[in-house]
Amino acid sequence: MEVKEVICLISGPMKELNRLKLMNIYQKEISLNPYHRGFHLVTGEILNKFPELNEIKTGLLHVFIKHTSASLTLNENADPTVRSDFESHFNKMVPEKMPYYKHDYEGDDDMPAHLKSSLLGNSVTIPITNGRINAGTWQGIYLCEHRNYGGSRQLVLTAYGEIKD
Repeated sequence: MEVKEVICLISGPMKELNRLKLMNIYQKEISLNPYHRGFHLVTGEILNKFPELNEIKTGLLHVFIKHTSASLTLNENADPTVRSDFESHFNKMVPEKMPYYKHDYEGDDDMPAHLKSSLLGNSVTIPITNGRINAGTWQGIYLCEHRNYGGSRQLVLTAYGEIKD
């Protein structure tokens, strides 16, 4: 993994060099375990594979998925029925086997997966405070797997910010 250091002037005129803060940028590509179709809480899996996050005092974590038939979102992490309701709702909102779909040679679930992915998005950004993500008590990162057999998904994790003293 490549670590980049950036010097950032926090505030005040240039003569106040003692106010400069050292910032690090960490970037890593990880593979998630394969998941079946549905909405899956992957916060722990991501954090376990990115210990460099612990070195940041104040910053941001950006998580990007490198796929067009899966997506990411941040939502309820306590009650698993929320994730099953998401799956039910999106299947109703974006059904399979629509007669106007032209892109159907990869299976009935493929074109709907692309549409669902575009609706939810390919990334989330979360604040980092004292080496931990600063999400709400009930918030977690979801992998939204829109294919019946999507396989392992690749994520690019980028964390940057002021390093701890």
